[in-house]
Amino acid sequence: MILHFINQLFYFYGILILLRIFLTWIPTINWDAQPMKALRTITDVYLDLFRSIVPPFGGIDFSPIIAIIVLQIIQVILTSFIGSVL
Repeated sequence: MILHFINQLFYFYGILILLRIFLTWIPTINWDAQPMKALRTITDVYLDLFRSIVPPFGGIDFSPIIAIIVLQIIQVILTSFIGSVL
């Protein structure tokens, strides 16, 4: 039950990050209006960690890809740890 809930949280957050990535391809989006502002606020907290480490290369921001990979690694480690404890 707990593992399922944790996996769902990670899955949902990953979907939010992917949604944020795809929405950046639409130039007319107003990021200061809701719900875009909430999406940006929720995802940029995590993405900014990687943006400060990985600079854009050729105008392309690769930090979200690395952020998603790290998120999946954290999910595997956390669920493995909790699964071994329970």
